Amino acid sequence: MRTTTFNTLLNKIYSHVLTISLVWTSVIFILCATPGQYIPTANWLALLSFDKLVHAGIFFVLSVLFFLVQVKYHQHLIWRYVYFLTAVFYGVLLELMQARYFSNRSADWKDAIADAFGCFMALIIFKKIVRLFVRQA
Repeated sequence: MRTTTFNTLLNKIYSHVLTISLVWTSVIFILCATPGQYIPTANWLALLSFDKLVHAGIFFVLSVLFFLVQVKYHQHLIWRYVYFLTAVFYGVLLELMQARYFSNRSADWKDAIADAFGCFMALIIFKKIVRLFVRQA
């Protein structure tokens, strides 16, 4: 049984999911556009592939938010796949922008793969996640 506070949080997220997904998309852009000299580095993080886990995680969240928009607004199932492809494309586009436009940044195809993996995992387990937010989905 979920606690009242947890239910309230889930209800607030669900009721504002479109706004939250747009804000999250912007946060990802800002993080990816941050000049390289402002990003902390640590050798032990590279050993754990922490960077790839972060990429997968932020795109997992982005995809879940997009998918919740599809459910909340009763959009056809095809929109879930459109949102999935949009999130994957966004990850690839950001990597290309890091290579060409963002200061002291470089593209890493492994980051794009991690982004796509996060989107794919959200797609795979979304039916379980949606039960947290809505009773009839």
